[in-house]
Amino acid sequence: MKNLLYFSVLFLLMSSCSVKKKPIFIKVDDVKIVAVTSDTIQLKAVAFFENPNGVGGTISTDEIQIIVNGAAIASVFVAEFKVPARASFSVPLTAVIPTKKVFQNNKNGILGGLINSFLNKSIKVRFKGNLRYKVFGFSNTYPIDKIQEIKL
Repeated sequence: MKNLLYFSVLFLLMSSCSVKKKPIFIKVDDVKIVAVTSDTIQLKAVAFFENPNGVGGTISTDEIQIIVNGAAIASVFVAEFKVPARASFSVPLTAVIPTKKVFQNNKNGILGGLINSFLNKSIKVRFKGNLRYKVFGFSNTYPIDKIQEIKL
């Protein structure tokens, strides 16, 4: 009788936690330039999620590349992010881009890239790669592909 009680309590606890559903990826948005120095440009974007599970997990990056004017020039850095249980949450994505690479990607070289970017006052930035969600040894991958024009 005692074993049956333990088994039923354990069964109720395990069935009430919904780990079968993965967090819902909503969008990547709020791409903006955070800081500009003479040698680097710091970009920030935010990935929005909703977790229907009763348990959390972790999200990390899996080779998200920053592509500016058609050429991959940097990678996104995200410290392993703890996912809250049954909540909406956002994951900040940051990247530091060497200014030299942005302006050298233009076929006219650094001067042509500088003139083109300042005349247009914008650059086209693309975030492409994957975010990886892990919980209890299981993992899911979320593909990221966001293109946005950023005003300088």
